[in-house]
Amino acid sequence: MYAIIKTGAKQQKVSEGDVVLIEKLTGEQGSEIIFNEVLMVSQEDTVKIGKPFVNGAVVIGEVVAQTKGPKVTIGKMKKRKGYRKKTGHRQELTGMKIKKITI
Repeated sequence: MYAIIKTGAKQQKVSEGDVVLIEKLTGEQGSEIIFNEVLMVSQEDTVKIGKPFVNGAVVIGEVVAQTKGPKVTIGKMKKRKGYRKKTGHRQELTGMKIKKITI
């Protein structure tokens, strides 16, 4: 059984017991978060697709860690002007363990 949920501006495929990294959500380590925006749920032989969300479907996850992703380096340059700028960014992420998928 797996589900596709919407978190932030992205979609994530999850199944029970998975540990996934998603965009930062508020919550302490060990707290539960409920995802109501479930786009699709698939069991052994049935698939339910929402328009846009599946009615009554809920995914429950537990916060494992609040971390940061790898550093992304950004460089800007204008030729023949002597302008160079180098910056970076690290995205804040939340590690979630998916506990339960209900329809």
